[in-house]
Amino acid sequence: MEAKSKKNSNPFDFLSEEIIFNILDHLNNDPFARKSFSLTCRNFYSIESRHRKILKPLCAETLSRTSARYPFITQLDLSLCPRANDDALSIVSSSSWKLTLRSINLSRSRLFTKVGLSSLTVNCRFLTEIDLSNGTEMGDAAAAAIAEAKNLERLWLARCKLITDLGIGRIAACCRKLKLLCLKWCIRVTDLGVELVALKCQEIRTLDLSYLPITEKCLPPVVKLQYLEDLVLEGCHGIDDDGLASVEYSCKSLKALNLSKCQNISHVGLSSLIKGADYLQQLILAYSFWVSADLSKCLHNFPMLQSIKFEDCPVARSGIKAIGNWHGSLKELSLSKCSGVTDEELSFVVQSHKELRKLDITCCRKITYASINSITKTCTSLTSLRMECCKLVSWEAFVLIGQQCQYLEELDITENEVNDEGLKSISRCSKLSSLKLGICSNITDEGLKHVGSTCSMLKELDLYRDN
Repeated sequence: MEAKSKKNSNPFDFLSEEIIFNILDHLNNDPFARKSFSLTCRNFYSIESRHRKILKPLCAETLSRTSARYPFITQLDLSLCPRANDDALSIVSSSSWKLTLRSINLSRSRLFTKVGLSSLTVNCRFLTEIDLSNGTEMGDAAAAAIAEAKNLERLWLARCKLITDLGIGRIAACCRKLKLLCLKWCIRVTDLGVELVALKCQEIRTLDLSYLPITEKCLPPVVKLQYLEDLVLEGCHGIDDDGLASVEYSCKSLKALNLSKCQNISHVGLSSLIKGADYLQQLILAYSFWVSADLSKCLHNFPMLQSIKFEDCPVARSGIKAIGNWHGSLKELSLSKCSGVTDEELSFVVQSHKELRKLDITCCRKITYASINSITKTCTSLTSLRMECCKLVSWEAFVLIGQQCQYLEELDITENEVNDEGLKSISRCSKLSSLKLGICSNITDEGLKHVGSTCSMLKELDLYRDN
């Protein structure tokens, strides 16, 4: 009888819960594997329910059941539940999640009101992260409900167009622990609201003020923020060179700055804003700046600068040459849609910045085989190369990519002259996870077979309009 009992016993019953948790950690990226695991036996079913911390339901109607099934959820993503309403938020705030929930995403939900939001923030008192982007119907009453989340550290309010300075001021006064705040397209928030945030929320690390009707008047308290690392001023047309010249302080902790579409700022205003920012690592200057020698020179004294993006900017030959003469070594460079980039300038830049990991030369229509030859010879550690619509590059250049760039994870060669021979060489890039081949009329199934047989890590393959 004893022998029979041992034979029928489940060997997994002898594993500790800690070991099974470690197994489940390895299955986090495969929801089907996790489901199969939980259906193996009653013990696994029970353990999986206690292990799961992240939940992304397909509809809000399942919340009542899932809250009972998974009692220890810390991150709830309702971005696939546009019909989440006050009743759904009431379920969340009255379940066991009120003690465990740290993060909730409501960025695509439209049907809840200030009542449901207040229930959530009052009862889930350990919430540190709320995404309310696209809440176009939310006003200052909803902002008052948000202010009840005293432990909030990260808050997204992008496109909440009815919230005014009054609502933002209420949030700033009550949520003193905020480290990230996104106010993108909150078009009723002015200098006053931004000043209140800067004065009250001293721990801010990331501040997105994109497309706000603000001027330089709100910037002095912003640049005084002791821990500010990432500042986004994209599309802030009310800020200009003259206004920036009046800003006396500098944000020494700043690591990333986005001034895209700031048409009233030139290298003069940029120089004023980043003076003293010795730790600056990333700069985004898309759609507005003239890449001149003067612009390049004002960035010359930032040795920690690793990433710069000049998307859709006119480029002067002297500006590109000056970038090549920087003392620092760039890790990421975007010249996407930049008119004026030629083989000579691009080759000079990549030979000076051999440590490049990401390079975007999308729609640089003047470059040829010579540029790719220089890139592949010098930047052998590239992990991302984007070169959509570079039609003067011959198919032989794509052979060089496969021969020299073995670390590539992302390759975009949409609308190019690559053929099967080029794909055969590219298939040697075994680390590829994303490959875009849209509108490449010279490739056939034969070339794709090489990619399919050797690029085992491929997750994204774009064959848009390929025959």
